[in-house]
This record gives sequence, C-alpha cells and structure tokens, in this order.
Amino acid sequence: MRWIALFAMLCCSVGLCQEAKLQTEGGVAPSERREAGAAIERALHWLEKQQDETGAWQPAAIPGVTGLVVMAFLGHGGKEFGESNEHVRKGIQAILKYVKEDGSITGEMYANYNTAICMMALLATENPEYHKAIGNGRKYLLRLQCDEGDGCQPNNPSYGGIGYDSHGKPCLSNLEKSLEAIKYAESRLGDPEKPENRLHWDKAIEFLQRCQNLTATNDQPWAANDGGFIYAPGSSKAGGTRSYGSMTYCGLKSFIYANVDRSDPRVQAAVSWIKNNYTLDCNPGMGDQGRYYAYHTFAKALDVYGQETLTDIKGAKHPWRMEFVSKLLSLQKGDGHWVNANGRWMESNPVLVTAYAVLALEIACSGP
Repeated sequence: MRWIALFAMLCCSVGLCQEAKLQTEGGVAPSERREAGAAIERALHWLEKQQDETGAWQPAAIPGVTGLVVMAFLGHGGKEFGESNEHVRKGIQAILKYVKEDGSITGEMYANYNTAICMMALLATENPEYHKAIGNGRKYLLRLQCDEGDGCQPNNPSYGGIGYDSHGKPCLSNLEKSLEAIKYAESRLGDPEKPENRLHWDKAIEFLQRCQNLTATNDQPWAANDGGFIYAPGSSKAGGTRSYGSMTYCGLKSFIYANVDRSDPRVQAAVSWIKNNYTLDCNPGMGDQGRYYAYHTFAKALDVYGQETLTDIKGAKHPWRMEFVSKLLSLQKGDGHWVNANGRWMESNPVLVTAYAVLALEIACSGP
C-alpha cells in the first residue's frame, strides 16, 4: 500500500509539473482542456435545444448565425457532434436553402458576412458535395472587392476593401471575414487556375494599411502611430480614429492571411498594440460592446500569429491560451450558454454569443 501511495504521489507530482510547464510555455493544461471540453459539450447540447423546425438557428434570416453554430459543432468533432449529428445535418440543409444564383448564401442583409461564414461552414464538413456552392460563393466575394472594375481608383481610401454587399461601403470587419473564407477555400479546394477567380491580395493589403494607425505605411492624413486598427479608413467605432481591440485582432490575422511576413513592421506594430492593451475583461477601447466577437477574433489572430506567450506593457507575461480558456469558463451560464449584457452587434442573442465562445474555446484548445 505504501508503494501504491508513493507511486500515486509521484504521478500527481509529474502531472503538476507538466501543467506548470504548459502554463509557462503558453499551452492549455490537461485539466483545463478537459474542463473546456465539458463546457463546450454543455454549450452544444444547449444549442441543440435552440434549433428551430427549419433546421436554422435564430435569426434564421441571417444564415451566418446557423453557419457559426454548425462550425462550432464540427469544430468539436467526433461521432456525437460531427456531420452525422442530426442537428448539424439540418443546419447544413438550412444553409443550402439560402444559396442564390449570384453565388451568395444570404437572406436579405449582410450578404458578405453570411456568404463567407456559410462557405466556411460547408468547407468544415469536408464534403465534396458542397464544392459547387463554395466555389460560387468565392466568386461572389471576389466581385465585392472595391477596385478599378467599380471605378474605384488606388487613391480612394476604400480601394481593395469589401463591404456588406455590392453597394456596401468597405470596412475591415467585412474584409477580414472574406479573406478568411477565401483563404480557407484555397487551402481546401486549391488555388483557382483562372486569374479572375483569385482575390487581389495586394489590393486588400492596401485597404488594411489604411485601417491601421501606422504613419509609415498609412497614407491617410488622420493616421496616428500606435499600430492598432479601426473599422474603416477614417472611421472608428471607438470614436474618431481611435484604435480598438476587435479590429486590431482582425487586422493582424488579415495581414497573415494575405501572406505578410510575421516579422513585417505592420504585423509587429499590430502585435505591439495587442500587448500594450492586453486584457480579457473587455473589448479594448470598446468595453463590453462586441466583447464576444472580440474574443473570437482574439483567439483566431493569436492562433495564426503563433506566439504562445505575450508580454504586456508592464512586463507581465501572459500565456494567452490558458488565461483565455479560464476567462471564458468563468463566464459560462449554468445551462451552458454565454450572453453579453451589452446587446450591441446582436450580442444579446445567446445563440450567436454561444457560437462565438465555443469556436474561441476550440481554437484556444487547439494549440499546445
């Protein structure tokens, strides 16, 4: 019995050392990973109960919400939550009902958001049956890019951007979603052979530069020099042209999707802003407004950037994955959902917010 007890103590000691090492190196410890997995499953079971009779999640007229939920299920994977899951199958069929002749996958609004998110949901199934809809969706997104074909010249601040639809003014929020969907489609379906079926990445970078407060590369007179990003050239949801969290995360990951090197000064300036404004208590610069959208983009940006520990302006080191998982677990409601008390940008909708939170947890737990 004594040897059994000593062996148990040794195993426990080794386990604690491994967890401490993971925290130091920026990974998620096994105990937190298990807790996150259980939290995700509670959330997915809660989401199952919210699905309507058409297979959609509300609001059904915005199929991107259903797309986010489907991705949340598929991201957790396994037999229970994969494409064989009845709720996932119904969700995919609900998405396909919104496929339009012009290639968009949308209701009456937010055509770019809906198309990009629904494309990614269909891609996540890895089912070739949906390749035609995905390919047509990609062509639709490409047509939305503002350039010479629309009479938009390089000196126009909107040049290279993408808006809500063919008539929407370009913004970083819309562009980053399109870049992600197009990049994801390229990784799964390959690079299109015809030039007209490819995004003008150099033009997208022009727009990104004009959303960044970095005077060395932003040719707009309003630009400051903190390295952060705003919603659109000359316009910030934080007021004036102030940088804020969610857009800076979007800008960072968009540069990386556009194959801008991680050592590039534009990328490093964005990372510096994130470090200097590091917090998981809010959307920096916006408080609780768009908090869960910020969480979602924070996880994606840092995951693709690839740095596991961030050192803030005070010199404190943050193993962001571990801290992020702990924060989200602390905010989950007893029945499994998340919701934001601040309802701006639809975050009073617990379905949308729960999908954001699950996807963010899955990304955070996908690392070391």
